[in-house]
Amino acid sequence: MAETELLLDTPLDRLHRSLGARMVPFAGYAMPVQYPTGILAEHLHTRSAAALFDVSHMGQAELVGEGAAAALERLTPADVQGLKPGRQRYGLLTTESGGIFDDFMVANLGDRLFLVVNASRKQEDFARIEAALPAGVRLQPLPDRALLALQGPAAAAVLAPLAPALAALSFMGVAQAEIAGVPVLASRSGYTGEDGWEISAPAEAAETLAKALLALPGVQPAGLGARDSLRLEAGLCLYGSDIDETTSPVEAALTWTLGKRRRMEWNFPGAERVREELANGPARLRVGLRPEGRQPARGHTAIHAPGGAAVGEITSGGFGPSLNGPMAMGYVARPFAADATPLELLVRGKPLPARVSPLPFIPHRYAR
Repeated sequence: MAETELLLDTPLDRLHRSLGARMVPFAGYAMPVQYPTGILAEHLHTRSAAALFDVSHMGQAELVGEGAAAALERLTPADVQGLKPGRQRYGLLTTESGGIFDDFMVANLGDRLFLVVNASRKQEDFARIEAALPAGVRLQPLPDRALLALQGPAAAAVLAPLAPALAALSFMGVAQAEIAGVPVLASRSGYTGEDGWEISAPAEAAETLAKALLALPGVQPAGLGARDSLRLEAGLCLYGSDIDETTSPVEAALTWTLGKRRRMEWNFPGAERVREELANGPARLRVGLRPEGRQPARGHTAIHAPGGAAVGEITSGGFGPSLNGPMAMGYVARPFAADATPLELLVRGKPLPARVSPLPFIPHRYAR
């Protein structure tokens, strides 16, 4: 059987194809990488107006029962118990050795927690969470829900007339509402560095919802290609590339995800390694890199000290359309992690000059 025959479809598959999307395999799904306008145009449109992304391949679930927040804290250094109703938080699932098992979003819906995890890890994540749950707390995966992301500086203006309750949210706020007659659960968040919403809806109503959003003034569809260049410009990690079970929250420059209370308790998986690295510094750090010239350096490119030995490796790299130049993220030995440090990237056997650059490459424009 061909690989394409084994791929799962999202509820918007028919719509993507009718819009002329180029479909590619991603995390076990057939996903739109781009539409006829192309990745560059989709990226720039998201930065200047508003774009709609299908992220229904992500894993959605609810954690229900007395003590659900405390139960989830057995697996993450995030402060879940301190999360107020109607608020969402980014967190990490950590391993016993201090690596990152996955990153996730958790929202407090008052009577339950709502989780969004990565498509490539959802089965492993759900199994890991279920195994840690005490009696009375249960995980309810939601495979019958779609997830759409409306992103861009014009998103608020076009969504407000349809869903004023969602437009009233601040960054990382969560609310239930209706859009075009479809009941949704939406958070003011995203993966582009822009203002916007991630909108969970019943799978059977996903196409109705997507068409209503695409009919709004200036909203255009965008695929995985633009999503990747947007998140890299925003300095956001991709699981499996920039973070994985070999990277710690400290190395990954994600120490802000560690709750203050959790840093006093040290009762999460991998706490020993995290504590040691916070005290003494990690051996390596995730940094931004700006190659000189126009040539991008891709993932797995070796990073060298000028004229010297290898000091690290690129994990994500490409061309930044809004940056109008190449950009990359990767890990370097700590002595080489300071901003503006000169380095060389070994591209096709030739050293390409680069410098360590502050992240994000393009400033975030969240609705604070």
